[in-house]
Amino acid sequence: MSEETMADFEEQIQASFRKFNAGDKVTGTVVSVEEEEVILDMQSFSQGVIPASEYSDDPAFHAMDEIRVGDTLNAVVLDSDDGQGRILLSLKEAKEEEAWNKLIQAQEEKTIFTVKVLTSVNAGVVAYLEGIRGFIPASQLALNYVEDVDVFIGEKLEVVVITAEPEKNKLVLSAKEVARERVTREKEKKLNALQKGFITEGVIERMESYGCFVNIGDDLTGLVHISQICNKFIKSPAEVVKLGQKVKVKVLEVNEGKIRLSMKEAEDIAPELDEESEPLEYHDEEATTSLAGLLAGIKLPE
Repeated sequence: MSEETMADFEEQIQASFRKFNAGDKVTGTVVSVEEEEVILDMQSFSQGVIPASEYSDDPAFHAMDEIRVGDTLNAVVLDSDDGQGRILLSLKEAKEEEAWNKLIQAQEEKTIFTVKVLTSVNAGVVAYLEGIRGFIPASQLALNYVEDVDVFIGEKLEVVVITAEPEKNKLVLSAKEVARERVTREKEKKLNALQKGFITEGVIERMESYGCFVNIGDDLTGLVHISQICNKFIKSPAEVVKLGQKVKVKVLEVNEGKIRLSMKEAEDIAPELDEESEPLEYHDEEATTSLAGLLAGIKLPE
């Protein structure tokens, strides 16, 4: 036997006599997986055992689905003897520090996770993320007001971390933030599709002293300044238009999410829009169509 082999053998012998103390962080190889317990080879005279109560706080965690024989697991020693000569270990304690670090980073990076709502509590619902119990307030479940949080039980939601405080064991998640970001991206795509000179129809949905706001479809609304309503001087938009009226408008500018429109230029340049007219016409390089037609070829994120 070579000197190197003898040295290795001596190291193995020394390792087998290692003493395990409560709180030690250890690593072992899985040799058996059951729903009630997982057995680890600790390279010592004693095997390690992780009871089901020490798998995870997440009630949806099932050892036989998550752990395989041959896996290497990190664990924390709870007791050097479980009463049967085995080392009592905790998987969830070992994962907790790592999980919180990941969640704190996820909050900073606004990482999106998919979670399943398990139950409802006062003013919200509960879902587990990285084995940590997370709270989703009713106000963070959706863009709109949620009256009955129970309808979300069993549903899968895309969420981001908005609060991660391990010292308080406080994890707060938000589905609303994900939905809001998605709506913002969709609106940006629609806005990018609008071109200067584009002419379409819309409905006046609000009137102010300085002009009127016209909904041109696809959740887009633009301002027609009072000077762009008609070719004569008026003191109030109400002199020539009214709420709910259909009007023809031309896009003057799209800047920083705001749409400037003109009614008088649309009337001067474009013919009357007709439901039976061609979906797209060109008049002196000015496009006339419906907004829906313009956006038809754009694929928005799901």
